[in-house]
This record gives sequence, C-alpha cells and structure tokens, in this order.
Amino acid sequence: MATIKERDRQVIWHPYTPMKAWPEAIAIVKGEGVYLIDEDGNRYIDAISSWWVNLHGHSHPYIAQKVSEQLSVLEHCIFAGFTHEPAVRLAERLLEILPKGMQKIFYSDNGSTAVEVAIKMALQYWNNKGIKKQKLVALQNAYHGDTFGAMAVSGRSVFTQAFTDLLFDVDFIPFPTKEDSTASIATLERLLQNGDVAAFIVEPLVQGSAGMQMYDADTLELYFQLCKKYQALIIADEVMTGFGRTGPLFACDYISTPPDIVCLSKGLTGGTMPLGVTTATQDIFDAFYDDDRMKMLYHGHSFTANPTICTAALASLDLLLTDSCTANRKRIVQAHAAFAETIKADPMVAEVRQAGTIIAIEITTDTPSYHHSLRDVMYRFFLEKKIVMRPLGNIIYLIPPYCITNNELDYIYTSIKELLAQLKSS
Repeated sequence: MATIKERDRQVIWHPYTPMKAWPEAIAIVKGEGVYLIDEDGNRYIDAISSWWVNLHGHSHPYIAQKVSEQLSVLEHCIFAGFTHEPAVRLAERLLEILPKGMQKIFYSDNGSTAVEVAIKMALQYWNNKGIKKQKLVALQNAYHGDTFGAMAVSGRSVFTQAFTDLLFDVDFIPFPTKEDSTASIATLERLLQNGDVAAFIVEPLVQGSAGMQMYDADTLELYFQLCKKYQALIIADEVMTGFGRTGPLFACDYISTPPDIVCLSKGLTGGTMPLGVTTATQDIFDAFYDDDRMKMLYHGHSFTANPTICTAALASLDLLLTDSCTANRKRIVQAHAAFAETIKADPMVAEVRQAGTIIAIEITTDTPSYHHSLRDVMYRFFLEKKIVMRPLGNIIYLIPPYCITNNELDYIYTSIKELLAQLKSS
C-alpha cells in the first residue's frame, strides 16, 4: 500500500513550497504536546508552533473535549441574523482582555481575512462619514496576508511580486531600526499632515515574515500618538503577536495609546482551527449603524463565527489565562534571553533578536535574502535533528508552544550551536 507522502505527491499542492525542489512532504499522523509524529514513528519538536498558531501543544485534551461536546450540540449555523452562545461568550471574553476601547467583534476565517475586514472597515468608515480619506500607510517589509487587500498593505517582496501591478497604492514608511527611528516617525507625520490618510496598519513590535524584525515600544507609541493627532485610524495586526507571544497578552499592551482596530487569528484557537477576528471601537461601529443600508458593512464568510471553532477559542483562552501558562511564558522568555547571551558573540551570528517568547538569530552572510541558499541547508539540518524549523532566508527563529520543557528548549539551543559550528567549518 502506498504511504501517505507517496499519495500526497500525486494530488496535493502545498503552500509556500517550491514543488519541484520539495516534491515529498513529511506525513504527520499524530500530534502530542510539542511533538509532531510522522508515519514512520519519528518525533519532531514543533519549534515554530506550526506557523505560529499552536499555544498549548498539539491535540490538547481539554480543547478536544470542549470541541467534542460542542459538536454534539451545534456544529454550525448561519451568522447573519442568527447568533449562538459560543460566539457571544468569546466576544465578551476577548473584549475583557483586549487593549482598551475595543467594543465590537467581527468574525472571519483567518489572519488575512481579518486584515481584509479591517481595511474595508477603515475605508468605509470615512466614506460613511462623508470624508474623503482613502490613503493607507504601512511599514516597509510588512506582511499582512495573502489576499489582495492584505497584499496591498504588505511590503513589495517575493510574496507579492507576481501581483504588484494589480495592487492598490499604499504609502510605506521606513522600518524603525534600532539605531534610528527618526526617519520612520518623520515620514509618517509628513504623510499624516496631508489629511487624507484613512488608516495606518502595523504589526506591533515584530514583523514576522520579514524575518522577525523587531522595534521598540516607544516608537510604536509615537506612531499611534501621531495617528490620533492627525485623525487617522490605527489598525494593529496582532495576528502573530497576540495571545502572549511578545510577553503580555497583546503587543499593544506595552504602550498606552490604543489602536482603533485589532486583527487576531493564529493563536486565537490555540492552533486547533481557523478563526479570524477584527475588533473595533464603538465610534467605528456607529459609522455603520444607520437607516441607510448602503452604509452597512458588506462582508461575510460562510463559516463566520462557527460555534465549534469559537468553542475551541474559548477553551484556549481558559488555558491561556491560567497562572501556569503565564509562568511558562516567563520561563521561555528567560531561557531565550540566557541562550542569546551564549551565542551573540559568535562570528556566524549577525544579530540575535528577542521579543517575549520569540527569538530570532540572523546568520552572517554577504547577501541576506528570503531565498538565500542557507535556508535549505538549515532546514535540512534541523529536520535531521528532528526539529521543525522553517528559516526565513538566513534567519532562524523559535516561537514554541508554551508547554515546551526546559530540556526540549535546551535540545533546540544545542542544535543551533551545532549548526553555527558546522557553518563556520564549511
């Protein structure tokens, strides 16, 4: 009988995969804590939380139990004109912990659609108010998703190259480097002074797909203050940074000026099922609350607020808000910081960056890029070590499930040091 990976090769087209170079996928048959187990019995440490989504470990029994119970009660129903307890309860609980000012929850399917909704909310908000503001501003090298609106507000890169001529215009400001953020701040203010900026969208503190590029909270605070000063809406894309990844529950918790719209997904359900959320202030909601039906938000998805998925998110929140989960995040933060000290002087390390439970190591090279040849070398190295790691070009990073043990972290750290030694000797 053919194996799963042999059958896969005949019928599957994988995401972000050069199918000619990587025609064979590893067939996973089970998840268990931080481990993914393949059809040959190999156990891989999921060091990147399966694309940053898994918070509490694979096949968590508590989430599985809650989802199973919900399936026997209500699996799905239309969400236009109808509602149900899991969606209402999840909205109530999210609003309790989100940055101040959030009042309404809009459900969608994933991070990219959460961003699409945010963009449409921001643009239509001004249109509904009869004010011509249509410009969007974003950070250089940003990544906000793969649907067209999300691509438009993302930096022009390998992700968008095939579609560049089809994307609407967006103004990009320079990334605020550790050495100098003044140019970035000054460029944003200059754009805002024109009075035509509808919204500024940003990944707070960490640009994920750009290579885990990080900047400080003081800069984020200044961005948000400027937007408030010049009356441009603020969209915080917390799809990756939300639910404790940078330390507190949300990256925006590091600052005092709140956003107007927040986008959530990835860790929202603990990595078990796809769900997107776009949150808004009462002021934004009120701009759509009108007798004129042309002012309603014309957006929706067939599986909007699926009750089974909302139940998974509620179960994940139960786990996230425990003292033990908070302690685990602090432990990972401390372990990352201690490890960073041991490698930062290594000649193969150009830079070590950390934001909470996220740590990134940029490997020294003359030609850094997303398609650097080091990427495949490092990917194979970690697979041989039974570690799932997807380098972003010459950058490797850890963003583990919160249940990872110190021994498992130490094994990953040791493997990284072995990689550095191997690269030096090659």
